[in-house]
Formats: sequence, C-alpha cells, structure tokens
Amino acid sequence: MKILLVSRIDDRDALTFTGKIRAMLEEDGCEVILDRDTAASCGSEGVPLADATADAVIVVGGDGTILRTVQRIHRPLPVLGVNWGGVGFLADLEPEEAPAFIRTLKGGFSVEERMRIALYKEGTPLGTALNEAMIVTTRPAKMLRITIAVDGIVAEQFRADGLLISTPTGSTAYAMSAGGPIVDPRVQGFLLVPLAPYMLSSRPHLISSNRRLEVRLESSKPANLAIDGQQIFELGRSSTIEVRRSEKPALFVDVRRNFFEKVDRKLRTL
Repeated sequence: MKILLVSRIDDRDALTFTGKIRAMLEEDGCEVILDRDTAASCGSEGVPLADATADAVIVVGGDGTILRTVQRIHRPLPVLGVNWGGVGFLADLEPEEAPAFIRTLKGGFSVEERMRIALYKEGTPLGTALNEAMIVTTRPAKMLRITIAVDGIVAEQFRADGLLISTPTGSTAYAMSAGGPIVDPRVQGFLLVPLAPYMLSSRPHLISSNRRLEVRLESSKPANLAIDGQQIFELGRSSTIEVRRSEKPALFVDVRRNFFEKVDRKLRTL
C-alpha cells in the first residue's frame, strides 16, 4: 500500500507526529511519500501534491490543511484527516486514536464521497470548493446587491455584506456561523447564506444541485470571490457566477462514524 503524508508545517509537534506515523507505516511494509512542503520541513525529498498518486492521503492538521490538500490534488484521492488544529470538522480522527485506525488501512477501507461545487464566471472556470465560495465587497462597511436565479428564474434579490455558496460539507463551517442550517453531507445541494442581509426576509436557501444556479452581482461596489479560503478572484462591480456540482467529488476515508455523532461531539468543544 502506498500512503501520502501531509502535515501542517507551522507546528513542530504536528511534524513530529507525522514522522511517527511515517515510521509506523514503513514498519508495517507500506510505501510512504511526503508532499513537497512537508518533506522540506523535515529535511527530505517530497513530491508535488498536483502529481501525487497514492492509495490514501493522511493529513495531519486542521481544516485549512485538509482544504488546501484537496485543492491541490488534481486526481481525487481518499483523504484521512488527523485533527491538529481547532474544531477540525473535516478531520475524523484525534491524534490519540489515529495510529490504531491507520494500522487497519492495509486490510482495506471504504470511501465516502463529498460533493464539491464548481464555479464559473461568464463561462470561464474559476475553481472548485469543498466547503464554500464567499462573495464579499472589497471595501469594508459597504453592501452588495445580489440576485439569485434558479433555472433562469429570479428567486431572490437582496442587499448584504456578501453571500456564502456552501456545500453540505461546508454547512458546519462559515455557513453555520453565519446562521445557516447544518446539512447532512449526503444531500446533493447548494446552500446559500446571505451575510448580514439588510432585510430580515433574506434567509438561507438550500437548492438542489440538479438545478441551474446563477449568482448575479449588480452593485456599484467591487467584490471578490474566495474559494475555500485558498483562492481569491476579483469580480469587479458586475458579474455572473454560475454554480454547478463538480464532476469530481472529494473522497474521504470512512472511519465508520456517524456524521451527527461527530457534529454533537465537535460542537460541544466550542
């Protein structure tokens, strides 16, 4: 079995733990490779994430490290997250339980698919998001005028500080903090959450991913689009963003833990 190891590189303890996992896997007869950044922090050779191939990817870090890893891997690989951050909704294992589970991977494992969203500006692809895409004004304390069109029909028009376009996976991230619902990750849908809307009637929407969704920016203020907090694009003052379900879902190693059990456990730590 071939395992790719990725660690957050700003935490020496995380790197030390990653080294222990590497030694354990090699002792068990696995081929282990490191991504280039992790390897450089350990003084060894690594591979770029874009070109990596492996049976599974073990990521030691918080949600940011996992999102960055998923963004950079061109061909989706099963990801197993070990939480070395804050809440870590994308990381299914805590450090103390990780070694025992990782040793079971050689015997086979099941994979869970998580929907991602693909974003296009006037037909030009911008990128994909596992958690969310966020539209916000580039000028603090200014509002944007946004129109939501579903299957070509205007469904909502509002003014707000911005808009979150979230996946069900991202519903427990920024969208939850902004007042959105927690959505079962098995649901295939787009979650729209206005950020501080001017009218109280502007509420979150959950829209089937089978529908054609457009977000039209019609404002005198320029805006940016941030994808999973990793990529930022300038939208200007008038843009149309088309949102589609990505043809390439993110893959996660199934640790056989109920999603709602995890939500209950994670939220009690906040």
